[in-house]
Amino acid sequence: MDKVLFDDLVNSLQEARAIAKGQAGASRRFELPAPDAKAVREQIGLSQSEFADLMRVSVKTLQNWEQHRREPTGPAAALLKIVAASPQLALKSLHA
Repeated sequence: MDKVLFDDLVNSLQEARAIAKGQAGASRRFELPAPDAKAVREQIGLSQSEFADLMRVSVKTLQNWEQHRREPTGPAAALLKIVAASPQLALKSLHA
């Protein structure tokens, strides 16, 4: 292996370890906000209970998202993005 390439690799690993230990900040960080749950729900014309059933969450959880007391994370945030981007396809897929 080329010495320059090897040195770059070692430096990258040392930087990754420092970031993992909290000793250094990441050089890049991306934050993608979740879509507004209320806007998505209103876009497809469902009631809170219907939309909560579709998302497989409780109505209380949906209300917390809509009132911005909580933010959807993980699969719920991904599903909201899918429903926002392609509501008809998402509804067809979820009701199949």
